[in-house]
Amino acid sequence: MLLCSFRPLVALCFAGFFSVPAVHAADDQTLYNFVKPMDVVQIVTRDASLPSLTAEVSSDGEILRRLNFNPAAQPSLRLTPQNGAWDWSTAGGMSLRVQNAMDWALTLEVQIESADGKLLRSSIALPAGPAQTLLVPLQATTPLLHGMRAGPPMPWRFEGKNVLLASTVIGELNASQVVAVTLSLNQPNATQSILLGRFGVQQVAPVQAAAYGNIVDAYGQFARGQWPEKVSSDAQLKTAASKEQAQLNSWLAERPKQDQFGGLLVGPSFDAKGFFRTEKRDGRWYLVTPEGHPFYSLGVNTVAPDNSQTYVEGRESMFAALPKEGEALASHFGSGDNRSDTGASKGRAFDHGRWFDFYGANLERSYGPQPLATWAAHTLDRLQAWGFNTIGNWSEPALMSAQRVPYSIPLLIHGDFATISTGLDWWGGMPDPFDPRFALATERAVAIAARDHREDPWLLGYFADNELAWAGPGNEPAARYALAYNTLRLTTDVPAKRAFLKQLRDKYRNQQGLSSAWGIELPAWELMEDPGFQAPLPSAEHPAIEQDLQRFQRLFADTYFKTITDSLQWHSPNHLLLGGRFAISTPEAVAACAQYCDVLSFNFYTREPQHGYDFAALRALDKPVLVTEFHFGSRDRGPFWGGVSEVYKEEERAPAYANFLKQALAEPLIVGVHWFQYLDQPLSGRLLDGENGHLGLVGITDRPFQGFVEGVRKANLAVLKEGFPMPVTGAP
Repeated sequence: MLLCSFRPLVALCFAGFFSVPAVHAADDQTLYNFVKPMDVVQIVTRDASLPSLTAEVSSDGEILRRLNFNPAAQPSLRLTPQNGAWDWSTAGGMSLRVQNAMDWALTLEVQIESADGKLLRSSIALPAGPAQTLLVPLQATTPLLHGMRAGPPMPWRFEGKNVLLASTVIGELNASQVVAVTLSLNQPNATQSILLGRFGVQQVAPVQAAAYGNIVDAYGQFARGQWPEKVSSDAQLKTAASKEQAQLNSWLAERPKQDQFGGLLVGPSFDAKGFFRTEKRDGRWYLVTPEGHPFYSLGVNTVAPDNSQTYVEGRESMFAALPKEGEALASHFGSGDNRSDTGASKGRAFDHGRWFDFYGANLERSYGPQPLATWAAHTLDRLQAWGFNTIGNWSEPALMSAQRVPYSIPLLIHGDFATISTGLDWWGGMPDPFDPRFALATERAVAIAARDHREDPWLLGYFADNELAWAGPGNEPAARYALAYNTLRLTTDVPAKRAFLKQLRDKYRNQQGLSSAWGIELPAWELMEDPGFQAPLPSAEHPAIEQDLQRFQRLFADTYFKTITDSLQWHSPNHLLLGGRFAISTPEAVAACAQYCDVLSFNFYTREPQHGYDFAALRALDKPVLVTEFHFGSRDRGPFWGGVSEVYKEEERAPAYANFLKQALAEPLIVGVHWFQYLDQPLSGRLLDGENGHLGLVGITDRPFQGFVEGVRKANLAVLKEGFPMPVTGAP
C-alpha cells in the first residue's frame, strides 16, 4: 500500500496542508481537485499510482491528472476526509471529472462507505473518448425503477456537458457520515490509466429525470440514437416495406428443395411414419419428418404481433409522441397487470396500467389496417426466405394453422398445487409433482394443448414448461441441492416433504440410523417434520448426505416428467415430448428428462452450445438435444440491453450466429437450434418483466436488420443445402 505515492510521506499528502473538522457538503461542491490538490482529502493507493506531480492536457484540451492501475487483483485509489466524515445528506450524488486514457472501454468500480460500515457500489462502463462528469447517486437505484432491464446509454450530453450517470447502484449508505470513496479495477492484466479532475458532490435528481425523459420517439425507437435502420417518417416505412417484398420473392425462389415439412433431401432417408420422430443412425441423432427425411430444426421464438407492448402509465414523460385520444393509432393502447413476486419481476416499477403497442402501430403505418392472416403470411415468407423451418415457443397460433412451417407448443402447467422455492425462483417456485393437484393441472393443460393438434403432422412436439428453478443460484452445495434442502424446511402438509421423509424412513427405519449416516444428533424422528428443519451440508465423512439428497431430487424429477409423459401419451400419443427447456438444471433433472422425454432441450446463452453444459454427460444419456433458446444482442440499434449473450456491435451478431450453428452441427446429439427472438423487445421494457433487448431479426418498426438477416440466411441455407456433417469416427 502506498500513501500518496506521488509525494514523500513526510508531506502528509496534499490534504495535509489543512486540518479542519468534518465537512458539511453543499448541494454542489468540489471537495478535491486532482489538478490543484489544495483541499482537505487524503489519498491512499494500493497497486496504483499517480505517476506525475504535474497535470497533463487531455486529447480534448482539458487539464487532468493521470492515475495508473497496475496489474493486480484489485488496484485502487481511496479518498477519505482528513478528519471525521463528510456530511452529504443534502447532496444527491458523488461527482468526479474523469476520462478513460485507454483506447478501449474500462469498467471502473466505485465504492462509497459510511462510518457505520454501510456501502454503496456501482460498476461504471467508462468508454474511450473525452472527459465526462461521473455522477453516482447516494442511494440504491436501478433501471428497473424506471420499468426496464437496462437504462439509456451513457455518457450523454446534459446542459452542454458529457455526463456519465451511474444507472445501477446497489447497497445502502448513511449519507451524513461518508468516510471513504474508492475507485478500482478488477484484475487488469496490464497497466490501465484514467485521468482525474474535480471530485465532489452534486444534485442528481434533475440529471436522472432528464436522462429518462423523451427517450422514446413516435415509432418506439431511441430518440437520441442514430443507426442505419432508424425510421424518421411513415413514407420511409412504406418504401422499405415495398422494397423488402421484392427481395423476399427473390430469396424464396432460391430456397433449396425440401420435402413439404422442411426435411432435407440430402443425406440419409428414413421410414415415413406420418409424424415427426427421432432416430439415431451411424452415431448421429436426427429429427425425422413425417415423410421420412432428416430435419434440422432452425427455429425462431416469440414470432407474434402482440408481444411488444410497453407500459406508459405513470411514466408518460419518457415518450415523446404518444397518440392522442381519437387519433387512428390510439387503437393500439390497452391495459394490463404484470405485478408478480417472482425473481423476474423483483424490484421493477411500472408493471401495470395503460400500455401502448408501438409494433402494432408501425404495422398500421407501413401497411394500413391488416387482418392477422396477412401478417402471418408475410412473416412466414420472411422466415422461410431467411432459411428457418420451425416456429418456436410463444408464437402466434395463426402461423401454426397455416401448414407451411412445423411448430412447437409449450405445456404451461398452472394450478393451485404446492410449490417449492429453490431461491431465485425466476418464473416462480418448483411445482410439487407429488401433489395430486399437479396431476390434475397437468391433465388439464395437456388436454387443452392437444385438443386441436392431436392428428396434426406439422406439430414437431410439446415442451414441458420452461426454465423451471431446479436449483438455486450459485455453484455451492446449498444451491446444487436447494430443491432437497428447501423441501425439508417445509411443513408436512406439503406432499413433497412427505415423499422425502418416506424415502428416508424406508432407508434408515429410525432416527438412530439417519443420525449415524448424516453425522447429526436427531433425538426424535418427529423433529424432521417441524418447519425449518436444516439438513447438514454434504461432507466426505458422511457421503450418505449427498446420496440421499440426490436420490430425492431424482425421485422428484422422475415424478414430474412421468406425470407429463403419461398424460401426453393419452392425449397426443403421436407427438414428441421435447423436454424441459432447461436454463438451470441438476444432473438428476436432466437424467429424468432423458428417461421420460423424447428430446432434451436447453436454453443456452453461450458463445457455443458446448459451453452451456457438460456434453460428455449428455452423450452418456444418449438422447437428442434441442437448443431451444440462444441469441446474440448488442446495444447499438436502439434498445438498451444487449441480452444474456452480448456482442460489442451489430456487425458481430451474424458471425456469432454462424459460429454457434457451426458448433451445434458438429455435435452429433444436437438436432436443432432456436433463436430468441423474432422482434426486438420494446425500448422501455416488455410487459412481462421489463426486458428491453436488441435481440431481434426485426426491429420495433417491423424493419429487418438487413446485415444480420443476410448473415443468418447464409448460415441457415448452408445447412439446408449441404445437410448434416458426418459424425466423427467412433462416435457413440
